Amino acid sequence: MNRFEGQVAIVTGGALGIGGATSRKLASEGARVLIADIDMDAAIANADGITTAGGVAQVVRCDVSSHDDIRAMVSAAVEEWGRLDILVQNAYGVASAHGDSLGSAVTVSEEAWDNGMAVLTKALYLGTKYAVPEMTKSGGGNIVNLASVHGILMAPKMLIYEAGKAAVIGMTRQMAIDFGPEGIRVNAICPGHILTEGLAKMWEGNEAGLKFFEDQYPVKRVGQPEDIANAIAFLCSEDATFITGHSLFVDGGLTIQLQEDFGVQQAKYAREHSELTLD
Repeated sequence: MNRFEGQVAIVTGGALGIGGATSRKLASEGARVLIADIDMDAAIANADGITTAGGVAQVVRCDVSSHDDIRAMVSAAVEEWGRLDILVQNAYGVASAHGDSLGSAVTVSEEAWDNGMAVLTKALYLGTKYAVPEMTKSGGGNIVNLASVHGILMAPKMLIYEAGKAAVIGMTRQMAIDFGPEGIRVNAICPGHILTEGLAKMWEGNEAGLKFFEDQYPVKRVGQPEDIANAIAFLCSEDATFITGHSLFVDGGLTIQLQEDFGVQQAKYAREHSELTLD
């Protein structure tokens, strides 16, 4: 397929993981892709791989918590290729489920909250702010925001991440209303547990732990970056022209089941692996 021939795409966090796979997928179908990331070595390596495979890709350093970086990112794509058709807002940087961002409203610091919201929500607002005028010049376009199953399923002591991802779902719906008349569709992807390069390292030496995680999914596996890239490509394609404001759960069925079963499985796993503690 060559669904994106002649189109220009930006993928934030486009060096590795979901973003890396999305950059490759869009390029393989004809898009000229700007990989925006803070990891320049990985971004260049991904762009080189795309070029070797016959695609077109460039890189730009972009910290999505920086207003100036986001504005420069959009300008770089337009200056290089003269238009913008697709924006995949994947990067969420330090505002992850780790470190200082963990905690409740009582325990997280105001600084952690501000930093988290800057990456999880403000970055999407700014990316859209600068992308929409350029897409309008091209006659329309597609924006895909990366939310998460955590946008509707909450976990203890993860206020920042859960609030941020829930906000992404709401922002996507609002943006779809605001920019639909401009010919711009805005959708979100809500991934489950995706085995990116970083998460694969986390599970090294803990096959039982990964198997426990896989067993929570009706399809009995966790996701691969390509699973999400394929869904993003669909939403950006002509096959999805009547879909906007939608949050597509690409989660192996995780969110369709009663979560009480997770507690049963967790207890069973804990009994069988008494040396481990599951929070």
